[in-house]
Parts: sequence; structure tokens; C-alpha cells
Amino acid sequence: MNLNHWIELFMEQVSLTTAWEWAAVLLGVAEVLLAKANNIWLYPAGIASTFIGIYVLLMAGLYAESALNIYYLVMSIYGWIHWIRRRDAPPVKISWSTRREWIVTLVIVFAGWLILYLLLKNFTTSNVPLWDAWVSSTAWAGMWLLAGRKIENWILLNISNLFAIPLLCYKHLVMFSALTLFLFIVAFFGFFSWLAILRKQKGAERLVTV
Repeated sequence: MNLNHWIELFMEQVSLTTAWEWAAVLLGVAEVLLAKANNIWLYPAGIASTFIGIYVLLMAGLYAESALNIYYLVMSIYGWIHWIRRRDAPPVKISWSTRREWIVTLVIVFAGWLILYLLLKNFTTSNVPLWDAWVSSTAWAGMWLLAGRKIENWILLNISNLFAIPLLCYKHLVMFSALTLFLFIVAFFGFFSWLAILRKQKGAERLVTV
């Protein structure tokens, strides 16, 4: 297949994109840009995007990803309230995960993968239970690390993104796939941005102890 064929296929998929999917994607992009600007309006944008995304993913039969988005919705509401209450409080410092935290991370990934797979296989009509479960379990682990500001969160989130991109394409959610690609790129640079911050933290700590 040549490049023109792939372009035509992509444009065909774009033309089939629903208004709900467009709305979720545009709000998702707005959330990321507002987060980059450290603007509190990222939460309303994220809540609206996630709420719509739950509906779209359910209609596509991606039940684990839909459940994952319910978690995103709850955490966005919590984050919004927490931001308002403690926006002047000092943030938790970025750090590498400890051995114990890595063990917990791996348990979340593989136990979560198995549990979600069994639930999807036995109690839903999903035709991609193994794939859907993997995308969600790795995202769960990444979010757990993100809550503790562990630098490895970007790695786990991008493992999830990497598998989510073709899965969303397979389900004909081409704009969701494009948004996930955008998030993959953001997470890639996020890792190196946090790494630079961590090095600055370490340098500042050395100066204090001298």
C-alpha cells in the first residue's frame, strides 16, 4: 500500500468521526494546553472531555478504557477541588520510584491486566479483551506513579499510549487515536522535563548540605 492509500484511508476515517468524538478530542487538547499553562480551567475542560469520552468508548465496546475514564473523571473533580483548596501549598517533589514502589507498580500492571481481562472476557461483549485490559492496567499504574510525582509515570503512561493508538484505530476512533499520539509526544517530553527538574532539585540539595 502506498502513502496515498493511507492518506485516503485516514481522511475517510476522519469524515466518519462523530460530533461527540470531535468534542471530546478538542476538549482533551484544551486540557493539555491549559495544564501546560498551569491554568485551573484544565479541570473543567478535562471533566467535559472525559465525560463525553466515556460515552464514545462504551459505544465502541472498549469497556476497560471507559472504566478508566470514569477514574479520570473522579480524579479530575478531586483535583479541581484540591487545587482550589491548596493551590498555594508547596508541591510534592519529583523523585525516582523505590524498589517497593516498583513492586506495587508491577502488581498493578499484571494483576490489573489479568483481572480486567477476565471481567471483559466473561461479562462483556468486548472482542479485544486482552488488548483493552493491557492499555488500562498500564495506565492505572502510570497514574499511581503520577500521584506520587514519580518520574517513571511517563514511561508507564506511554506504554499505555503506545498500545492504545492502534487499538483506537482498530475501533475506528481515529481522532481519539490522534489525541493519544499527541499525548504520547507530550509524555515523551514530560519525562525529560521532569528529569531536568529532578537534577536541579539534587543540585540545590547538594548546595544546602555544603
